[in-house]
Amino acid sequence: MRKHYADTPHGQIHYIASGTGDPLFLLHQTPRSSDEYRDVIPLVSDNHHVIAMDTLGFGASDSPDEPWTIELFAAGVLALADSLNIQQFDIVGHHTGGVVGIEVAASNPQRVRSLVLSGVPYVDAERRRKVALGPTIDGVPLSTDGSHLKQLRQKRAPFYPLDRPDLLDRLLVDALKVGARVEEGHQAVNNYRMEDRIESVYAPTLILCGELDTFSLPDVPRLVAHLRDSRQSILPGTGVPSVDHKPDQFAKEVLRFLDSLAAQ
Repeated sequence: MRKHYADTPHGQIHYIASGTGDPLFLLHQTPRSSDEYRDVIPLVSDNHHVIAMDTLGFGASDSPDEPWTIELFAAGVLALADSLNIQQFDIVGHHTGGVVGIEVAASNPQRVRSLVLSGVPYVDAERRRKVALGPTIDGVPLSTDGSHLKQLRQKRAPFYPLDRPDLLDRLLVDALKVGARVEEGHQAVNNYRMEDRIESVYAPTLILCGELDTFSLPDVPRLVAHLRDSRQSILPGTGVPSVDHKPDQFAKEVLRFLDSLAAQ
């Protein structure tokens, strides 16, 4: 795995590259970074040119001053692909990354060969109202004594396995890099009009979700219903952090899907 930076119209984008073959973009959840995929990358790079990028505003990528939107994040993906002279590619997106993947595939269907949506909610008017009325996901007021870090950890702890505190540590590191805008990625998802865009996705799609992911699991049937060419797979024994919690299991499902398309 090699670390790189690419200059784009939106600023520098940091990404990790590995392997050779068909390009495969890996897009992370909020407030993570390409680190979320660090254990998956070696498992999928034997026959794929893997590009695990830090979404604009996250990790080591530049943070645009303008309001963050899914459309902006998607523009960053396309700008990175352009800078690397990659015309067509597959996308794996986890939570926020999956929503970004939908927008990339909807806005540029000729460039996205296939799409893996992992733990992705179906965002429509009903969900927007529900989420807007609920508590923040990662947003906590800053404190002089650092107690906001404990509050953030406590917010996320119910979604993470008790025996893997290291996964929460990795999330906290990424959240600290984002800083005061940590909730803005979630807000971008909730403001996105997925119901107006998903019908424009033509790429074959795999819908993945951990069986313990109570945030997104109920929306799997809705995604299936709105996508033209989709299949689904439920990952046992894992939830929201399925990518870094069960990397072997996650990579196996992604490769099975990609291999099935290559065999057609």
